[in-house]
Amino acid sequence: MSLSKSLIRQSHFLGTKIRNLRKRNHLTMEDLSARCIRVNPEYAPSVSYLSMIERGKRVPSIDMLEVIAEVFQKDPAWFLDDEPAQQDITPDKGNRGGISGMALEPSFLFSKEILQIAIPEMLSQTGITGRQFAHLLIRAHQESHQNHFPDLERAAEEIGLKRLNLSTQDLMDIARSMGLTIRWVSEAPKDVVDELGVNAKQVVTSFFEPPGSIYLNELLKEYPTRLKYDLAVYVGHCVLHSKEGLKGVLSVGHANTWEENPHEAPCAELNSKHILQAWRDFESSFFAGALLCPKVPFRQLLDRNGYEIDVHQKAGVSPSVAMRRMTVVSPYPHWHYFDAYGQNKLKAVYRGNGIPLPWGNMRKVQNPCQHWAVFRRLSEPQVGSTAQISILHVANEPRIYCCESVNVTDPAGNHRVLCAGIDLNPAIDAQGGHSATIAQELKALCVANDGSAVIPRNIQKELTTIAKILNINWVERGIHSPAQMICPTGAVCSRMAQE
Repeated sequence: MSLSKSLIRQSHFLGTKIRNLRKRNHLTMEDLSARCIRVNPEYAPSVSYLSMIERGKRVPSIDMLEVIAEVFQKDPAWFLDDEPAQQDITPDKGNRGGISGMALEPSFLFSKEILQIAIPEMLSQTGITGRQFAHLLIRAHQESHQNHFPDLERAAEEIGLKRLNLSTQDLMDIARSMGLTIRWVSEAPKDVVDELGVNAKQVVTSFFEPPGSIYLNELLKEYPTRLKYDLAVYVGHCVLHSKEGLKGVLSVGHANTWEENPHEAPCAELNSKHILQAWRDFESSFFAGALLCPKVPFRQLLDRNGYEIDVHQKAGVSPSVAMRRMTVVSPYPHWHYFDAYGQNKLKAVYRGNGIPLPWGNMRKVQNPCQHWAVFRRLSEPQVGSTAQISILHVANEPRIYCCESVNVTDPAGNHRVLCAGIDLNPAIDAQGGHSATIAQELKALCVANDGSAVIPRNIQKELTTIAKILNINWVERGIHSPAQMICPTGAVCSRMAQE
């Protein structure tokens, strides 16, 4: 088919390719239009017409496409669908968030009307509940913003007055000042079997009954940090939403892989209530963390203690709350956090540094890589925390991560592993180092030594400098242990890859 006949039928990626080429060359639309005018003023696109081309609203003529192709030194046929050139048509999201970008082309298939029809059908066919999908949307939003929600921080600071280590009585007083009544009930953990056939324990820690009664499980008297968290969540709902849509039940160890109400039947139907309720729950949970660990005081505490996990004791919160807040308050933005009950079962995920998931969360992965720190701690529980330097392929290049992991037991009696970590590549580059070269060298050493290797002294020295600049003690500890080569799953083992 000639170029003239194929241009309209094969131009689905054309606008995306032009837009991403322009941005990757740091050109504004005005810049590109001006360069096109210098090539051929007769067929050069105006800024407004170029905008319509990039948005898929117009298809350029062959002559105009040839002018644009000349600017970028490419054959005009390259812009058509026959040569997708994925690295150039995929939106460049950098290293923000754990969700990979994709070209939403042909654009007409991603219209609001089509998506509103297709998404519920997709959920129904895949068995994903509406609430699970809502949590995925929220997680992508959270990761794209790298946990930056200043309005929620301010709302919590106005209530807690930036006080760190609020007591249980402090939280009860705040709740009562909101017109909430606190009562106690007794409910023991129950044995449950999740959707993957895994035995677990579940316990309702608290629940709410309108118009303003909080019922706390007597069990929480033995877990004051969880008690404070539950109270802080209810306070958050009152402050942010005036109790509207207040979540009826808070629990731990429930059978579902994602945050679900254990007394609510799973539903594949997607409606606005699912999205709104999930968003309100997220906001209230984030508020609770900000109330218990206000940003500036908690950051100062972390700085004084080198981001050690046991700082949670000084803050009067659980390790989970402390580690999640680390990802928020740290001036270094490239963090991840996993809260794992076992293989295929993540309670909480945050990937502001783009790290892949170690396994699927809504369906079973048969061959997960066993060299992730969370797997090591799940299979061999240890006292205290451990640090690990890992090499992992992301977007076809090796990256250096360091994480700190700790074993905990929740109020229901379930064993969990909490893992917080950072991507070291941006920190290395910021200090004038060459992270890609260091990562390649570490990868080669790991591959040559069955997937694990002692970090050479020259790299130890460079990483130690980074650890001291970041003021994260466990990064420095991880440097003195062997680096591990890990993969997203065990299907294609990077440890065996000879490149």
